[in-house]
Amino acid sequence: MVNGIVRTLPVQYCLITVLGAGSALGHAPFNMPAYTLVGFAMAIYLIMNATSARQAFRLSLIWGFGYFAVSLSWLVEPFMVDAPRYGWMAPFALIMMASGLALFWGAAAGIAFWMAPRSLHWAMLVIALAAAEMIRARLFTGFPWASPGHVWADLPFAQLAAYIGAGGLGALTFLAATLLALSFTPRGALSMRLRAMIAFMVLTSGAYGLGVYRQNLPRPADTATVLRLVQPNAPQHLKWHRDHAYGFVARQIEFTAAPPTQGMSKPELIIWPETSVPALLEYAGPIIPKIAVAAKGSSVAFGVQRGEAPRYFNSLAVIDSGGDITATYDKHHLVPFGEYVPLGNWLEKLGISAFAARAGHGYSAGPGPRVLNMGRLGKVLPLICYEAVFPRDIRNAPERPDWILQITNDAWFGDFSGPQQHLVQARFRAIEFGLPVIRVANTGISAAIDVRGQIRSSLVLGQAGYLDVQLPAAGPATVYAGVGDLPLGLLLIGAVFTAVLRRKRF
Repeated sequence: MVNGIVRTLPVQYCLITVLGAGSALGHAPFNMPAYTLVGFAMAIYLIMNATSARQAFRLSLIWGFGYFAVSLSWLVEPFMVDAPRYGWMAPFALIMMASGLALFWGAAAGIAFWMAPRSLHWAMLVIALAAAEMIRARLFTGFPWASPGHVWADLPFAQLAAYIGAGGLGALTFLAATLLALSFTPRGALSMRLRAMIAFMVLTSGAYGLGVYRQNLPRPADTATVLRLVQPNAPQHLKWHRDHAYGFVARQIEFTAAPPTQGMSKPELIIWPETSVPALLEYAGPIIPKIAVAAKGSSVAFGVQRGEAPRYFNSLAVIDSGGDITATYDKHHLVPFGEYVPLGNWLEKLGISAFAARAGHGYSAGPGPRVLNMGRLGKVLPLICYEAVFPRDIRNAPERPDWILQITNDAWFGDFSGPQQHLVQARFRAIEFGLPVIRVANTGISAAIDVRGQIRSSLVLGQAGYLDVQLPAAGPATVYAGVGDLPLGLLLIGAVFTAVLRRKRF
């Protein structure tokens, strides 16, 4: 079939690029996971029919490039905030990022072809792709965005993340796609194709059934705690402008002072998004009393920059009803080139500096995850922006919190796919750990998320406003909260070790 329909390598390369791009439509905002499954199956079919490890590498590399170029197309947005200065970098940044991430998939396919006999290429390919995704999520601080598992966010399959995490769900996606590809390959015996189809049906129906079962388990009743989420909707190009910055502060103070939503009690905590106070915490004295007065006895958490010269931090601060600072948290997992620049002194000579940071070469990293004991509000794990994409950071917290608070400035991500994919990440953290997530974003999407990853209420992307929500209750600790990716990692290591021994033997 490959030789009959797709006769030449250039045609195969074009086809697999389209398949990769089409597969990305499973991600938000398109949310068409069937495209991902079928696109993956067709691409894997082409890769399994490669004639050499080099060809398998090239096919998988091009497949990955198409997939990441579309799913991460929002990466051009930060460069367009200051287009005269950075706009020229946008296409190069997207091409380089998509190519770099595609290398993981290309290497996986090439190694799978080299390590396993042709009859087991399919199994080794699944193992290698799953391992590549695990490495991608960790290497050079990691970038676990656009994981194949994320495409299932709106379906019961997502509930499996409570057992195996989003990474494990991605591995199952590769397995399901490979079984589907084997079901239709004409080169295999009928019995082999039949076994593959049965395995595909058992895998998908079993995963779906388990997801439905968990989704329908009794949910813990909401707490009586009311929180207010403040969404100022400050466009990034105006956010720090001296003629507009304090106007956005005034807007947030107005939302803070608004009466409680009808039928709800007064908010106990009012939350502003990341870097919502346009001054270093040390110099925010004129602003903080105004916030406290507007809060009318409630505590307020807000994003702010904090300095301990020569270091600066992207932080969260909490003030009580008197305007006294009761807690701070410094972001520890920083965005390369966004919040700090590797080799900053040298690169600054080329005109390259951290986009998001407002001082020096960028922010300094805080000491690590921190759980804030906020009395009646419970124990809170704060996450700032990008930190919500790393489940291991939540597992590394010193103790299990009662809920997760993410403040973020998604104005950097534009108004299309970036903010919506970031929201999906937060939903998976709720499922993985059995913890509610309260998400407050500058331009949206601010939301209250329960332990099943369901959005209880939210504010519309790109609109200013505030939202009073009841804090969903935490559930019991999940399997994934206890073991993380360790079982999957051990399984992959064992499979690779077995393949190496088998290759040496034969």
